[in-house]
Amino acid sequence: MSGPMSPKTGSFKKKAINASNMLRNSLTRKGRRSSKVMSVEIEDVHDAEELKIVDEFRQALILDELLPAKHDDYHMMLRFLKARKMDIEKSKQMWSEMLKWRKDFGADTIAEDFEFKEIDDVLKYYPQGHHGVDKDGRPVYIERLGQVDAGKLMQVTTMDRYIKYHVKEFERTFDVKFAACSIAAKKHIDQSTTILDVEGVGLKSFNKNARDLVTRLQKIDGDNYPETLNRMFIINAGSGFRILWNTVKSFLDPKTTAKINVLSNKYESKLLEIIDARWFRMVITNVQEKAILVARKREKKHEEEHKTSKLEENLTPKVSPVVEEVPVTKASKHEDLAPTADKTALKKVDKVDPSAASTVEFATVMKRMAELEEKMVNINNQPPAMPPEKEQMLNATISRADDLEKQLLATKKALEDSLVQQEELSAYVEKKKKKKKKRCFFF
Repeated sequence: MSGPMSPKTGSFKKKAINASNMLRNSLTRKGRRSSKVMSVEIEDVHDAEELKIVDEFRQALILDELLPAKHDDYHMMLRFLKARKMDIEKSKQMWSEMLKWRKDFGADTIAEDFEFKEIDDVLKYYPQGHHGVDKDGRPVYIERLGQVDAGKLMQVTTMDRYIKYHVKEFERTFDVKFAACSIAAKKHIDQSTTILDVEGVGLKSFNKNARDLVTRLQKIDGDNYPETLNRMFIINAGSGFRILWNTVKSFLDPKTTAKINVLSNKYESKLLEIIDARWFRMVITNVQEKAILVARKREKKHEEEHKTSKLEENLTPKVSPVVEEVPVTKASKHEDLAPTADKTALKKVDKVDPSAASTVEFATVMKRMAELEEKMVNINNQPPAMPPEKEQMLNATISRADDLEKQLLATKKALEDSLVQQEELSAYVEKKKKKKKKRCFFF
């Protein structure tokens, strides 16, 4: 006879996996998926092999109760797999440690719990921020390391507070920046392009505080936000920095250093390969004029205004880990969503010298990106709700799983009854055989 049924917990896990798989299969078509919400379509093409291993990884996480709904995301799981060369067990260990770190650090609520009041002073001594997008639609992040004053920086903040600020900005990048760029590019974006201006950086710049900060940030980024850097360009690298670079590389992951290009002051041709020519001059000029600080102040003011305002539009929240849905409030053309200048500027772009691009046009781009980010903040602030048709599909799947479990129980009982009858019949036959032998013995 077979043993008792598995514990109820195991049964629930299996039902969850089955329901999830049926939902995924009903929404996946040959690894190519797209989401249409009003006029916006975000296309997502998946490699068949990657899709298979991500599904295996996902089931392994569910079985070990390591998949909170917040992180049930195909691209996030794929990034962790790539960070561990597609090894499911190593990726699961990395994932488990990430969840523990997020709980201990408070990363899930850091946007609400932590306020970095010294941001303006910090940006004076450490100029940094996002500036537009590259040709593939990825956000461009720029730092002017040559203007960093580590001594004064540590006077206006502490190492721990700066690290919290760094994590808060990373969370905001995922919740708002990448989502807005995905709308603009009409494809999934979860990586960025980084430009580091190291003019004036030398050996004396890499003191103990700098080494400690780089080491801690590198560990946090590599362990908990893997595979988010698409490429990095270090510009204005002089002889002093190149000597320093050999030391810095030892603190970085080899996979990260492979994505880094170290360039001298003749960097324009290389950057023009990734940044559109009509925006290149504007970006570089704004970096030189410390427009990063201005842009960051504008973003901070925008966030403060948003906190005191009510939601004006009813936006559909993103709910499915399988299909990415990014709603917008009205039908728009691609030019309206893309982080480009106004339509008039676009029509005349071929006739205008790239170096003559005006600050007004750049402000238009930044304003449009801010609008997209505001919409994503509104989406993220709404309570999660499952569309009725998906909820009905999921309930039907779970109901079917319950029916199958009842049928299995009935089948098991029937087999047990049959086995009992078989044993009774076998005992009766044996008894008859013994009586027959007894009679033969007397004869």
